[in-house]
Amino acid sequence: MQIIKPENRSSSLLPIFAVGTFGLNLLALLLLMFHGSILQDLEKQLTPQSLVQLLNGRTITVDPKPNLERHPETIRRFVGETMSFLLTWSPTKPPKNIWDSSSGLIADKLQQKFQSEVIGLDPANQFENTNRIAETVLVLVRVSQPTNISEGKWKLQINANQLIFNNSDNLGNSVAFNKQVLVRAVDEPATKIPQAPLPLHREAHRLGQARLEIYNICDINVKDCY
Repeated sequence: MQIIKPENRSSSLLPIFAVGTFGLNLLALLLLMFHGSILQDLEKQLTPQSLVQLLNGRTITVDPKPNLERHPETIRRFVGETMSFLLTWSPTKPPKNIWDSSSGLIADKLQQKFQSEVIGLDPANQFENTNRIAETVLVLVRVSQPTNISEGKWKLQINANQLIFNNSDNLGNSVAFNKQVLVRAVDEPATKIPQAPLPLHREAHRLGQARLEIYNICDINVKDCY
């Protein structure tokens, strides 16, 4: 009868232990891969497709777009309506009230520069003096298709005329307003509705739902408007 020494027995168990450990690790890896595939399928099921109604009456389903993507017509409409909103004034809707309610539609660093340029079109207008505000209407002629300049940023050209009606001039004075407008996507709506909103706040909030922001405005001939 052969007697197995303790050290021989332990050495014979090492290969079995190694094979068992490798098998457990392989099983764990397969389980992780299986769970990963299940999570991917679940994510697709939990991310609902959107129902889109086309102008011709057809309906299609589309996957949701990343937050930085915007449709070209959404960008054009935001720029046109926002510029008209900011540059259409009257004694009952002075520019200071408009800008106070819609400052989130343009970048903070741009506001002072743009106000200075706007006042330069008609020095008689003063933001702080409601009694000297002439009636001003921005008439859009053309808003170009947006050009993508980087992820979530676009550039457009706007051609418009600012009609200024003073008390002594019923025909009005037309000033050309041709600019390059740079727009970028933002994560949150640009404007908030206060507890006691005015019609100006509601209009600015509606424009802000596009989650876009004007961050630079240059003359039409400037080549490095970035």
